[in-house]
Parts: sequence; structure tokens; C-alpha cells
Amino acid sequence: MMKQISYIFIGTLLCALSTTLLAMPNQIADGGILGLSLLLYYAFEFSPGIITFVSFILLLGISFKYLPKHIVYKTMINVPLLSLFIYLTEDLGQPIKDPLVAAIFAGLVMGIGFGLIIQAGSSIGGTSIIGRILYEKFEFSIIRTTFILDSFIVLMGIFVIGPLYTIYTIIALFIGKVASDYILGGFDAKKAVNIISPRSLDISKQITKVMGSAATVFNGTGGYMEKDQKIIYVVVRSQRLLFLKKLIRQIDPDAFVVVHNVKDVSGGTFFATAAEDHIAQHVESNEIEQEATTDKHNGH
Repeated sequence: MMKQISYIFIGTLLCALSTTLLAMPNQIADGGILGLSLLLYYAFEFSPGIITFVSFILLLGISFKYLPKHIVYKTMINVPLLSLFIYLTEDLGQPIKDPLVAAIFAGLVMGIGFGLIIQAGSSIGGTSIIGRILYEKFEFSIIRTTFILDSFIVLMGIFVIGPLYTIYTIIALFIGKVASDYILGGFDAKKAVNIISPRSLDISKQITKVMGSAATVFNGTGGYMEKDQKIIYVVVRSQRLLFLKKLIRQIDPDAFVVVHNVKDVSGGTFFATAAEDHIAQHVESNEIEQEATTDKHNGH
């Protein structure tokens, strides 16, 4: 519980500082209700903290009627806290000479903050609440509705901050999306590998023996040849993918290998324990060293 509260507090503070220290002094906008409050600040100098809070109160009144209570309760902590942080720090920002740098770091800090908030199971409300209301009432797609509303708010920036700064805003939003994905999925990206080969069982044994990774073998049938084959599915760390490919080629140079990027892996034994991993890396080093010696010998 304390961990979630810490994530909410730190994430909300980062979102607020991204807005007041990086976005506001450099004419960078945003999507959703926060983006609308920034545009009103640029056009009329309305306080974004107050606008965000008032918008939340209005949405909250509607939400209680149409949305499940647990969804509403999640935003009752973040949005007032976000509004307070923005209100307290909105006069502290200083312009940066290069707005593109401001956009990059505004997106980065906002993405990290938003990722921490989502990690804690909370939300900062906004257009996603409107999307959920329209879904409950008219069965509109939440994702499509939220995207349309956010896009409309961002494009409104063309008339307030101009086309160039609207492009900077889009850059900030993209970087924020990437940053929040890394926070939610983890920086230690994994690779999921499918291997199809007549020697699948031999490959599977070597993966377990040499790399210390668990592999799943299941039956498959070719659509053209209608021939039954064993298919291997294994998840490895990115830095060990090259060695895995090398191991596969040593057993079957013609094996069909498909690699997928995965970020969130939990449960099971998709990689070895620390001790097993150390042994596996030692074995890998010996294998590579032995092969290099063999190649050198063959060269003579």
C-alpha cells in the first residue's frame, strides 16, 4: 500500500513539474484536460491548476452517475493532488532557448510520472473518463473516443500556440508514450523466440543445458506440407539472443526462427536464476572460446 501511495505521489509530482517547469514556459501543450488547461493559459492566462481542478469536479459529477465507483475513486486522489502541485509551482518555470529540448524533456518527465501513476493502479482522469462515459451510455469505443478528443485538443493548439509549437507538442506526447511504456513494461526487454526445426528436441535440450533457460515444446502442423513438427517457444534476455541463434545454427542451420519483442514477462521460468545464469554465461564463454580455437586450428 505504501509503495502504491509513493508511486502516486512521485508520479503526480513529476507530471506537475513537467507541466510547470518545462511545458508552460516554452509554449508546449498536451493532450486531454491538462492540454486544454494549458491552451487556456496561453490564450487567457488562466491558471492551469485551477482549470484542471474545476474540469475534474465537473467530470466527477457526471462520472458518479455513469461509471463504476472504483474508477471514480481512483481519480479522486490524483487529480486534486495534480492540480495542487501545478498551482504551487506554476510560477517557477523559466524558458529554455531551444523549445525542442523542452518538448523532449517535458514528454520524458511526463511519461515517467504517468507510468508510475498507472503502475500504482490509479489515473489522472481527463478525456479517458469522457470516453468511458460515452462507452457506458452509447457503447462508443473508449480508445477511439479518447484518441479523437485528445487529437482535437492538440490540433486546437495550432490556433493558440501556432503550428510549430503544436509539432513540438506532438513530439512531447510521443516521447511521453515511449517513456510510460518503459516504466510499465520494464527496461529489461526480453525476446520471445519461436523455432521450427526437425531437430527441435535437440535444440530444446541444448537451450536448457547451455543457456539455463526453460523452453516450451508443442506440436504443430505445416499448412502446405501437412507435416507434423515440434515447435519451440523460449523467452530470453535481449543480450543473449545472438548466442541463442548461434546455438540453433550449430544444430540446424536451416531452422526457421521468428523473434518477437516483449516487455512484460512474469511467472514461469523464462530465465535462469542468478546462480544458473552465471554458470550459463560461463559455459557460453567456454563454447565461444572453444569454437574460436577450432577455427584457428582449421585455418592452419
